Amino acid sequence: MNTRIRIVVVEDEPLIAEDIRDTLTNIDYEVVAVVHTLEDAIEALEITNPDLALLDINLGDNLDGITIAEAINKKFFIPFLYLTSYSSKQIIEKVKHTKPMGYIVKPFNEGELFTNIEIAIYNHAQRNKPTYFTRDYLNQNLQADITEKEFQILQDLYEGSTNKQLAEKHFLSVNTIKSHLKNIYLKLNCHSRTEVIKLLRTKLG
Repeated sequence: MNTRIRIVVVEDEPLIAEDIRDTLTNIDYEVVAVVHTLEDAIEALEITNPDLALLDINLGDNLDGITIAEAINKKFFIPFLYLTSYSSKQIIEKVKHTKPMGYIVKPFNEGELFTNIEIAIYNHAQRNKPTYFTRDYLNQNLQADITEKEFQILQDLYEGSTNKQLAEKHFLSVNTIKSHLKNIYLKLNCHSRTEVIKLLRTKLG
């Protein structure tokens, strides 16, 4: 089970798509799908359970990125960023209602991409979250109990911390953090950070 942040890339230009994939992989994200059309994007979102989506607005001759964003808001409930060549006032007005977590104008650089993704993951974790929950409350409905250390890590994960931030805070190696996260995912029957956050909101909301 992979504990890296999982990303779907929606980009209709194959060369640009591969550039985005390489950049994301280089900064230790997992690209679970690279797709070029509206239909393939919806299928990838359903199959891969990603933590975040990067969306080009214009796919072919249509503004299908906006349609994908609307579908994410209605069904998938994950953060998404627009990564696009379009920065006109008219386009910005068209996408505002989809409430993206960020808007990156091409050409992009690695630092800009990393910063926007980290902020998007953090802000998504902060939305509508309960202010307090206990390990005992969680363990009431689990077949295998969350340990105290796992609970501490789970709380920080819920706050939007990355693997590196978790390792630094808990004075553990990144590999040890990944082992804890795998155990947490198994006990909660989840496969990604976003699934964990969604589950907790359902249980605690």
